[in-house]
Amino acid sequence: MVEIPPNVLRLGREIRRCGLCPRRCGVNRKAGQIGACRIGSQAVVVSAGPHFGEEPCLVGSGGSGTIFFAGCNLTCVFCQNADISQRADGLPRTPMKIAEIALDLHGQGCRNINFVTPSHVAHAVAEAIVLARASGLTIPTVYNCGGYESVETLACLEGLIDIYMPDFKWADEAAGRKYSGVPDYPVVATTALAEMYRQIGPLRLDANGEAIGGVLVRHLVMPGDLALAR
Repeated sequence: MVEIPPNVLRLGREIRRCGLCPRRCGVNRKAGQIGACRIGSQAVVVSAGPHFGEEPCLVGSGGSGTIFFAGCNLTCVFCQNADISQRADGLPRTPMKIAEIALDLHGQGCRNINFVTPSHVAHAVAEAIVLARASGLTIPTVYNCGGYESVETLACLEGLIDIYMPDFKWADEAAGRKYSGVPDYPVVATTALAEMYRQIGPLRLDANGEAIGGVLVRHLVMPGDLALAR
């Protein structure tokens, strides 16, 4: 029997009046209520497998072991994964099942486990990592997110995430409101980045140039420098 740490249990309780992300919808996802992310109490996995289209330091020699989750806490009008992030299609998966998927990707030779769009299912991701590590997962974990993160949730993930990979989408508040559907993106994202960096510091690579830890920030580039503050 694997003991689930208090910080992970806290995330599980959080969805009873959901405040996992900065939207703080307050819905009881345990009771089937749905907030902005459109996902209930269980994470919904759309696909999983080795991915060779990520940053080279994540792909390495065996690919990045991506687990794509349905739903998102943002509504970016330009989302390249809109068929996944803006819908709830896929298979509901328990943390144990997600752990099994991670271990299978590890066994296939993937260089890391890359949780894509995990913010709204951080409770399931955290528990899955605990279970997977207890069963032999040793490769790095990647939190691949949109940057709109709750510091309180990130604090509960400390020690579980090896690589944070947030997009930094907007330095302009009005643009974040118009194109991603949230009113406070710059201040929330910069505060979240500071917490990520506090936990694990700058990006670190091994002798083969593969990422083993730290923060890797991806900046959004928009026509006319629209992402920048005016």
